[in-house]
Amino acid sequence: MRLFALTRPPKVQGVDHPSEPMSKRKAVSIKDVARESGSSLTTVSLVLNKRDRRISDATRDRVLKAVQRLGYRPSRLAQGLQSQRTGFLAILVPQLRHAFADAYFGEIISAIHDHARTAGYKVLLEVADQDFIKSSQHVELFDRHFVDGILCLGVTNRDTYLGDFSEYSRPVIVVNNYLPGEKLNFVRCDYHEAGRLACKYLLDLGHKKIGLIHGADEVQTTHDLRAGIEDALAKAGLNLPVDRLADGLYTEEGGAEAARTLLRRDAAITAIIAGNDKMAIGAISGLKESGLRVPTDVSVVGCDDMHQAAFCDPPLTTVHTPIYEVGQRACQRLLELIEAKCDSVEETHPVSMSIRKSAAVPRA
Repeated sequence: MRLFALTRPPKVQGVDHPSEPMSKRKAVSIKDVARESGSSLTTVSLVLNKRDRRISDATRDRVLKAVQRLGYRPSRLAQGLQSQRTGFLAILVPQLRHAFADAYFGEIISAIHDHARTAGYKVLLEVADQDFIKSSQHVELFDRHFVDGILCLGVTNRDTYLGDFSEYSRPVIVVNNYLPGEKLNFVRCDYHEAGRLACKYLLDLGHKKIGLIHGADEVQTTHDLRAGIEDALAKAGLNLPVDRLADGLYTEEGGAEAARTLLRRDAAITAIIAGNDKMAIGAISGLKESGLRVPTDVSVVGCDDMHQAAFCDPPLTTVHTPIYEVGQRACQRLLELIEAKCDSVEETHPVSMSIRKSAAVPRA
């Protein structure tokens, strides 16, 4: 039987050994990195703050290897004071029940978080409820230096508080919407084109009596989607009468009830367009409960192309809006505003059709 002596490995000069308790371990400082790499404090600081254009590759590599070897972690507070930035972004979401569990908001928040983390930023989530707005906390986020920029989700035409950021006065971006009449930065999908594409697809299949399940009237993209549908109908010599419109409340339950309402009003409707996939999936369920077959009796087309759209019965034909990419792009463009790489952002992304099995030629 062989016995091994347990010995403590020697310490690296200036750095306590990792096996020591955290409470007793001396924090590695920038001076330790300078000593370990054989560089000046100024050189190390320039490398850590990515202001090292005039520093040779060999020196930069030596500093970074020392950082990794010592496990040095720069103080975000010190970096913030030096750069006049906080290293935090805020996401404002509307006061909705289970907003964070919603697939649409979850997709955008995930995209923003992923890009922000890659860029070295942390993300704060704030609910823009009445108290938050009334107490001007959206302005305090900047005035008290809590964040460097804000991304606004679920914006409606009633959100007049965003006028505090008009004329591109602060690094603020409206995500996947915009406010007419307000000079605010935005990154969004082209919902007018989404409506036009969905309607044209149904028209090409031979449908003429088409209903629309829309979302909230105070959301600008609701109007854009409807305008695109009406443009496609007008080009075909058709229109969208009021009795073929129903509010689906952006929910599955609302979509189911809206579909039943439309068919009660006009049994001749052969196709329905829904303003998002949740309402479209609800519409399919509501039609089935009414004894109708999809798409044999009524075709259904959605708008979003969320993950679950491919797994409903039948799989949903829908307009693909690049929600995740828009979230990432909005975060990227916000960072460009923060870094003064641009003055304003007004960006619209293209959409496309995702053809599945919920739409077919109309019944005879």
